[in-house]
Parts: sequence; C-alpha cells; structure tokens
Amino acid sequence: MISAADIFPIASHKQFEKTALKVFRFQHEHNAVYREFCDHLNINAGEVKSLRHIPFLPIQFFKTRDVISSTNPIQETFTSSGTTGSINSRHLVTDVSLYEQSYRSAFTQFYGNIENYVVLALLPSYLERGGSSLIYMVDDLIKRTNNPDSGFYLGDHDGLIEKLVALDKSGQNMILIGVTYALLDLIEKHQFQLQNTIVMETGGMKGRRREMIREELHAQLCQGFGVPAIHSEYGMTELLSQAYSLGHGVFECPNWMHILVRDTEDALAYLPDGKTGGINVIDLANLNSCAFIATQDLGKKNPNGSFEVLGRFDHSDIRGCNLMVL
Repeated sequence: MISAADIFPIASHKQFEKTALKVFRFQHEHNAVYREFCDHLNINAGEVKSLRHIPFLPIQFFKTRDVISSTNPIQETFTSSGTTGSINSRHLVTDVSLYEQSYRSAFTQFYGNIENYVVLALLPSYLERGGSSLIYMVDDLIKRTNNPDSGFYLGDHDGLIEKLVALDKSGQNMILIGVTYALLDLIEKHQFQLQNTIVMETGGMKGRRREMIREELHAQLCQGFGVPAIHSEYGMTELLSQAYSLGHGVFECPNWMHILVRDTEDALAYLPDGKTGGINVIDLANLNSCAFIATQDLGKKNPNGSFEVLGRFDHSDIRGCNLMVL
C-alpha cells in the first residue's frame, strides 16, 4: 500500500519515477474511470515502465465522472469556479491530510517557516463561493502564521492598504496573495513601495478585466507595489499540489510533482525542452484520485525542470485533449 510516507520524502528523480510507477499501478487497479480510460487506449499496465508511457487522464473527466481511487468516505469536495452555465470540476478527497501535507511541505520548500510571515489574502471571487481548494489552503496557512495580523480581505481595500503599509514599514515579512484582478484594483487605489512583502498572484481576471500577457501584467504589478518581481502559484481544483514561481513566470515543482509537455497534434507524444505544448502534470499527492492529469494549459519546460505557462487551449483547438473518448 502506498502512503504519504512514500511520497513527500522523495529526493531524486529516480525515486520520483519509481514511486510514480507504483502509484500508476495502484490507480490502474483501484480507479475505475482511469482503468476504463487506459483500456480504451489498449494500455497494458504491466508494460508501463517509464513516466512517458503512463497515460494522462484529460482534466475534463473531473467535470463528468467521479475520479476516485479509494473506497473511503469523502472528507472534502473541492470544486472549480467555472463560468455561468458551465459544468464545474469536482475533486473528491478521501484523505484531506494528503492535501494539507502537500501544501504545507511545498510552502516550506519554497518559502521557509510560515511563522516568519504575515499572510494577507485578497481572494474575493474565491471567498464568495464554497468548495475552493485555494481558500482551504490559504485559510490554513493564515492560521499557521500564529499572527493576529494575518487574514482575508474581501472588500476592505482601505484597511488592507493601511495594514500593508504599516507592517511593511515595520520590517515585518509578509505575503500578499491575491487573485489578479483584485491586485490590479488595489494598486489603482494606492501606489506602494513595499520592501518586505512578497506579492503572489494566483491568476484569473474572472471576467472583471481584459486578459493581459504575463509580462504586461507583472510589469504593472511590480510598478504598483514597488517590488522587483511578482510571485505566482500554479494550482487547480483537480490537483493537491502547487508549483511556485519566485518571479518572471518560471515555475518550479515540489519534489513529488512533475511536468511533461505533450504534442498538441498527438496527445501521446512528448516535446523536447523549450517547445510549446500541452502541460501534463504528475501530482503524487493525488494518491486517492488520479495522479496523472492532462491539463488544458499550454506551456514549455526548461532543461532544469522548471516550466512556464503560456496560455490555454481554446475550444477550436482542443486537439491536444482529444483523448476524451469515454
């Protein structure tokens, strides 16, 4: 039986691949949706010997099927926001401690001890609905700072501005995590010169503003907050792990997460480093759902294993996700 003890201590690519193949065999046996998908592709589980031979389940299955590898009771159901009239994804989580260990360990890997920070969250569109895995994570991180100044801000921009300016001036290390449009709203009200604050955007205009390319967006945010770089978080409802960018849109994965880039013309073929294609994610924290997800994001991988997210497949060019066959 595979457990958290096999996943989170991973320290090398060889160890990652060995564990990923174990997870694949476990999920092929215990996840009916994933096994049906593999069967349709005529995949013999016993012949899968490397990461590139593992089938990746198109992320859209989380909209229509219960993607689950466990018979234990559901502890949390995380849902995507979606647009009006769209079908939202549902991630059924039977062991929420896997999620908690994943995001706590990843935060420590990239940022150190959470108690060294005040965490301020500007996530209105997520707070206004239930079932957000991002809110679950940020709420827990806020509590784990053990600092009364940490907290969520919904519509109180004036209070947030006052707190940001005062705490930053005092030398307090802070992380301001916000949905993109809300961060832009904030710098329209006040121009900052922050010295001790990490600004982290989680993406998403949510129809509130025009979409911008990353370089333009980050240039505006850097100028508005007075910081040298904008950090980013790459996560989604269907995953229990996040990758982080410490600036310039270059993301790195925690040790139990890995990215492959598939060919947009042939979803079973992979591209060399530096070429743009569809992002496939291996998230071993997804032990009880599916750890092998073909996303609708476009990106490219760098030789050192980091990656960049460059956009999304549009509905007229979904060839890279043409495995939706069940």
